[in-house]
Amino acid sequence: MTMTKLFDLTGKVALLTGASKGMGLAMAEGLAEHGAKVMLSSRKLDQCQAAADAINAKVGETRAYAFSCNAGYKDQLQALVDATHEKLGPIDILVGNAGVNPFYGPMSDISDEAYDKIMSTNVKSNHWLVQMVAPDMIACGGGSIMVTASTGAFSPSLTLGTYNISKLAVIALVRNLAAELGPHHIRVNAICPGLIRTDFAQALWDNPAAKARAEQQIPLRRLGEADDFKGVAVFLASGASIYMTGQAVTVCGGSDMWS
Repeated sequence: MTMTKLFDLTGKVALLTGASKGMGLAMAEGLAEHGAKVMLSSRKLDQCQAAADAINAKVGETRAYAFSCNAGYKDQLQALVDATHEKLGPIDILVGNAGVNPFYGPMSDISDEAYDKIMSTNVKSNHWLVQMVAPDMIACGGGSIMVTASTGAFSPSLTLGTYNISKLAVIALVRNLAAELGPHHIRVNAICPGLIRTDFAQALWDNPAAKARAEQQIPLRRLGEADDFKGVAVFLASGASIYMTGQAVTVCGGSDMWS
């Protein structure tokens, strides 16, 4: 039997946004399964609490906690960080997974309100959150930050233009943070999902033509699932990725291998 602590997160504290379902929940579950205590947040407390309860039942002890937070508001993010400190202590791992896309269509039709909401929630909120959490990691001598981007960042779109712009900005944000925080042994990486079968992306995959086209073009011949992100989160949070920062980790079944 091979014995290793390479992926051991025992004693670590993780904070996740957008974690009540889908990829965020899968990542929270993976972190908890490897020993971390996790604070789950999303806009709806009941969904978050149900997610935390499910994780605790699976791991057999209380490792997951829930807090209501709309990531688009700075005061709510600060309240989330404060609650995590009160419940769990200093934060070692941050997963910025919250994101929005209230508009489908050409950029010529998008309202200023929708544009600002996309850019603020997907980009600026992660900037805020990192500034709130980084002092913990600096004091502890290191940490790991992950922000969810998208393979949409690598190409234009006639329907998702502003969303794609926001996700390319996330990658730029991650790289700059990696340069700034690297001397403190804080690693910052972006996770770039391809087409994943979640509620958030349902409009993109929930029709036979789109599903068939994706499954013919994706080298692994299937759509992604939320659980495909459990191992990615554990890898990036743990010592297994200790010399990895500023990267856009593409999880897409091979569909964007040339990006």
